[in-house]
Amino acid sequence: MTKVLDRRPRAGHTDAVRRHQLLRMRGRSVAWVPPALLLVAITIADFNTTGEFRIISWIVLVPGIAAAICGVWGTAVFAVLALVTYVLADNAWPHQYRTGLPDFILVAVGGVLATLACAVRMRGERRMLHMRDVAETIRRTVLRPLPPDWGGLDHAAVYLTADVDARVGGDFYDIQPGPHGTRALLGDVQGKGLGAVEAAAALLGTFREAGYHQAELATVGARLEVRMLRHREHTTALGRDDGDRFATAALLGFPEADPGTVDVMLFGHDPPLVVGSGGVRSLPPGDGLPLGLVELAADGRPHVHRVPLAPGETLLLTTDGVTEARDADGAFYPLADDVARAVAADPRTAEPRRLVAFVRDRTVRHCGGRLADDTTVFAVRRAVRQVVAAEAEHGRLQS
Repeated sequence: MTKVLDRRPRAGHTDAVRRHQLLRMRGRSVAWVPPALLLVAITIADFNTTGEFRIISWIVLVPGIAAAICGVWGTAVFAVLALVTYVLADNAWPHQYRTGLPDFILVAVGGVLATLACAVRMRGERRMLHMRDVAETIRRTVLRPLPPDWGGLDHAAVYLTADVDARVGGDFYDIQPGPHGTRALLGDVQGKGLGAVEAAAALLGTFREAGYHQAELATVGARLEVRMLRHREHTTALGRDDGDRFATAALLGFPEADPGTVDVMLFGHDPPLVVGSGGVRSLPPGDGLPLGLVELAADGRPHVHRVPLAPGETLLLTTDGVTEARDADGAFYPLADDVARAVAADPRTAEPRRLVAFVRDRTVRHCGGRLADDTTVFAVRRAVRQVVAAEAEHGRLQS
């Protein structure tokens, strides 16, 4: 998949990784340098002070600094070096100027405590790195990587979570090729937390099966609706308080027999933007309620709308993390206008990869990096060679 990676700064578990990367030079660790320099500086400074103002006891800071950036064994080594250096430096002074046993105990206890603190830190970092791996596995399971040109589509996506410590939330997207054409889905589960992730995984699982087997896009939409209702019934039976959860979604179908069109079903979701060298236009708003709320609809399930799609035009789908992004004055991000200006200045912006990167960067800049909700930007278009092949086959059949 042509996937644009998240460049937004992260906190939490990645701080440990970033710190270790900064403390390496040419593949070798240089974490020992700061405490070693401090050890030498304090020793030299002590020999250049008067007897009434001794600072050798400050050497207790050395294992403390090492505990923050070195490993357990490294911290233990600096604790011993600090103690030995203290003894040698203190004994080099006349007896009346020595700090003696009290500061010796201070340095010794400080070294022991620093080593223990380093062990606790290392244990916490290992746990955070493990949790990062678990979260990454969940993310790859829910939002599986998509191969380039998957299902005959050029595509790109970026997913930013509002919680910088999380790797996945309630937004979801996927592409499913099949014998009845390629289908694409983007959605947003109401709420946050693991319950939203669970609902997103359930809907994606249904989409991957129904999108492949079902001939009609409306049937795929119906299967998604039923799956959401079943998921709500299950969570309610478990006594959980998220049994009224729902999801907005945009379901797309790219029929092989008609390469110049796209089928669209909207379940309470904003209509996609069609972005091309000729400008930006929005598809008609949908007539469906979010998944899980079909009983409130007077006309039942939404209809499938087939709309023309010119070669090279890209469908841009976003979740409300983009459309509801606000600046410092409370103004919403003007997505359509901003994209239209960018395409007018450079028509190559309509390419999925460039388009997704542009929307991501502009959204984050508009809200000052403070995303209020999970944010997904998803762009798809028919691969040019697939359009040419389909039109040639369509012409051959008509002749």
